[in-house]
Amino acid sequence: MASGTQNAAPTATDGQVLEFSLGEETYCVSIDYVTEIVDTGEVTTVPNSPPHVRGVMDLRGRTTSIVDPKVVFGIDGDGAERRIIVFDPAIVDDQGAAGWLVDEVYQVVHVDGSDVDDSPSRDKDAIHGVVKRDDGFVIWVDPKAVHSG
Repeated sequence: MASGTQNAAPTATDGQVLEFSLGEETYCVSIDYVTEIVDTGEVTTVPNSPPHVRGVMDLRGRTTSIVDPKVVFGIDGDGAERRIIVFDPAIVDDQGAAGWLVDEVYQVVHVDGSDVDDSPSRDKDAIHGVVKRDDGFVIWVDPKAVHSG
């Protein structure tokens, strides 16, 4: 996994992405933003937190906000919620470390720019594009846009 400070935001043209599931759909983020993937552990609820913040966890001595991307993206339904994708703290500016609670993490794959279509979504900041595959599509999301918004 990549770590360290990211100077330029990855583009939705091509690169390495981490694929994961939220409900019935497959999503991906640029691997450049990911520092680690951990199993779901005990999440402590934080009173009066926004609806998309599930709580916090202690990950290697750092208090990490755990975000539910299903709430952020308006995804209905429950899932396995087995993994947490931990992002480089640089993407969340002054908010500290953050991780996304996802159902499952699949693989890191290379995406060719010719396979990426523009997002049909109105929230174009959070969605880089849609990656076309033989067996369907993968929604490429931008965690930096989610956490800075």
